Amino acid sequence: MIKNFNDLYARLKADKICKRMVAAWAVDAHTIEACSKAVDLGFVKVTLVGDEALIRKVCSECKIDPAKFDIRNNPVELKAVAQAVQLVHDGEGDVLMKGLCSTDKFLRAILNKETGLLPPKGVLSHVAVIENPNYPKLIFMSDMAVIPLPDFRQKVKISGYLVEVARSFGIEKPKIAFIAASEQMLDSMPACIEGAMLAKMADRGQIRGCVGDGPLALDVAIDPESVQIKKLVSPVAGDADCLLFPNIESANVFWKTNSKLCTEVRQAGMLVGTTAPCVLASRGDTVDTKLNSIAEAVMFAK
Repeated sequence: MIKNFNDLYARLKADKICKRMVAAWAVDAHTIEACSKAVDLGFVKVTLVGDEALIRKVCSECKIDPAKFDIRNNPVELKAVAQAVQLVHDGEGDVLMKGLCSTDKFLRAILNKETGLLPPKGVLSHVAVIENPNYPKLIFMSDMAVIPLPDFRQKVKISGYLVEVARSFGIEKPKIAFIAASEQMLDSMPACIEGAMLAKMADRGQIRGCVGDGPLALDVAIDPESVQIKKLVSPVAGDADCLLFPNIESANVFWKTNSKLCTEVRQAGMLVGTTAPCVLASRGDTVDTKLNSIAEAVMFAK
C-alpha cells in the first residue's frame, strides 16, 4: 500500500509506469518545472501547448532543456487550451494538465460536448490527496473544487471516485468516512441523514469495493483517541482512508487548513469523471504540489 508520496514515486519507478501528458497553456515556471521533474523521474512524456516563445523563455530562465518536451506552438490562450483538450480527446494523451490558464477556460474545454472529456450524463468531480505527518497514511478527499453542494446521487458517484482513486494506490478495500458536523443521527442536519444512507449503501455493496460509515464528525473519522473517548464502535472511525465532505466549503477549508497551518504537508489533486484524469492545480500551487498531482493522475490513468 502506498502510504506517502515517496512511496508513490517508488511504485511508479518500480512498475515502470509512463504515460503521455498534455499541458494546456503551459507557459509558467511552476508548470514547466513540475513537468520537467516528472519527465526526469520517467513517469511521463510531456506535450506543452502554448506560446512557444514564452515556453522557451521560461525554460531558459529555469535552466531546463526544452528538447525534453514536445512543444506545440499556439500563442492564443483559449485556442491553446482547446487544442490541448482535443489532443487528449483524440487519444494523443493519457493525462491532461492545467497550466497558467484560468480554471473556467480549462473546464469549458473539458465540458465541450464535441471535443471535451466528460462522457454523456457524466459527473465531473475532484479528488485530492493529502500527506500529513500527523496521520499514518494518505487521506483521499472530495469534493473541494467542483461541485458546490452535491446532491445525494452525486455523493454516491463521488464516493465511487474516491474508492477508485484509493484502490489505484494499492488500498484493496478503502475505508470511507461520510463527514458531517456530528457522528450523531441528527435529523436537523441533512449531512447526517445522507451520511447514514451512504453508509448503508456501502454495507449492501451499492457503493462497491469499500467499507463505509457515517455520519462521522472529522475528529472521530481520523483520530483514534476521539473514538475511544466517545466510545464509538465503527469499522472506519479513527482509520479512514477517504473523506467525503458534505459540501465544497467544508472540503475546501479542510484542504487549505492543511496547506496553510500544518507543516510538512504534501498535497495533490485532479479532476475525475472524465475519460482521462485532469490535473487541476491552482496557478499559485507549488512545484511539489503540481508534481504530486501529476503522479496521482498517472497512477490513476487507465
